[in-house]
Amino acid sequence: MITPPSPEVRSAARERLDALAIPRGALGRLGETAVWWAAVRGHATAAPPSNVRAVVFAGDHGVAAHGVSAYPSSVTVAMVRAFVTGVAGVSVLARQHGVALRVLDLGVDGEFPDLDPAIGAYKVRRGSGAIHVEDAMTVEETHRALEAGRRIAAEEIAAGADLLIGGDMGIGNTTPAAALIAGVLGLPAAEVVGRGTGIDDAALARKIEVVEAALRRAGDRVKDPVELLTALGSPDLAAQASFLAAAAEAGVPVLLDGVISVAAATVAEFLAPGAKAWFAGGHRSTERAQWRALEALEITPLVDVGMRLGEGSGAVVAVPLVRSAALLLSQMALLEDLM
Repeated sequence: MITPPSPEVRSAARERLDALAIPRGALGRLGETAVWWAAVRGHATAAPPSNVRAVVFAGDHGVAAHGVSAYPSSVTVAMVRAFVTGVAGVSVLARQHGVALRVLDLGVDGEFPDLDPAIGAYKVRRGSGAIHVEDAMTVEETHRALEAGRRIAAEEIAAGADLLIGGDMGIGNTTPAAALIAGVLGLPAAEVVGRGTGIDDAALARKIEVVEAALRRAGDRVKDPVELLTALGSPDLAAQASFLAAAAEAGVPVLLDGVISVAAATVAEFLAPGAKAWFAGGHRSTERAQWRALEALEITPLVDVGMRLGEGSGAVVAVPLVRSAALLLSQMALLEDLM
């Protein structure tokens, strides 16, 4: 059951924004973000986020072996190690902006015996099925992934999170993400498939064919969220969707990242209607599926700098803007106080 952010606080924050000693609307997206932040925190002059926590959900995808990515699946294993050692893109940004970062292996096609076992505490399986020819996972595995997402959210919230971010790592993951968005929104593959890791025209055409085949194979199963995830998702995508839904149920706001994160948010809204009120958009990626999903979720992202890195990086880049928005609303003078 989703309790919406306080409409009374939202109204009070809107009134305060309009009363600031600036021309009305001068803060643009920062003003809208300030009102959202006040509503989700329950106070018109809420303090900025001080305990931002990001979780990277890692997993491999069977479609990566079918010409839809510019990189091999072996990169996923290497990147998990990069997160652990702090040299991945989002790791650098997280340090810069004071964001706690955690990486979890939900479905990587590899093992990490030399790393902290906690990384694989919620692992569901090694890799997911190639969704155009088989299910991504079994129904039982889908339920395990959904339960994992709920538990991970509970752990991050217990650690004091006042803003959560879902990140991703997995070669080939933009293909199931596009399929999930198409399945939920009823869109054709050609309207949601993008270039992902930077594929050429031939690979793009192949990727569209794969998503089209996956959607045909799934059929009416897309009308049920568990069946949707079983047919077209992956353990990492299912866990992130559940993570976002659980955050909304607990009243903890989320800053969304790129197409993987937004696909998970689209499914989270399917799992828990009303969850989207607790989500804000970190950035606009270069993926068409993300644009269409953000539009359906009625979310306008804060940043548009042409990023397509994933990992939660675009959301982390936007964290200072959320902090700035909160401070502007709470600390700027009201026009009437200056007159």
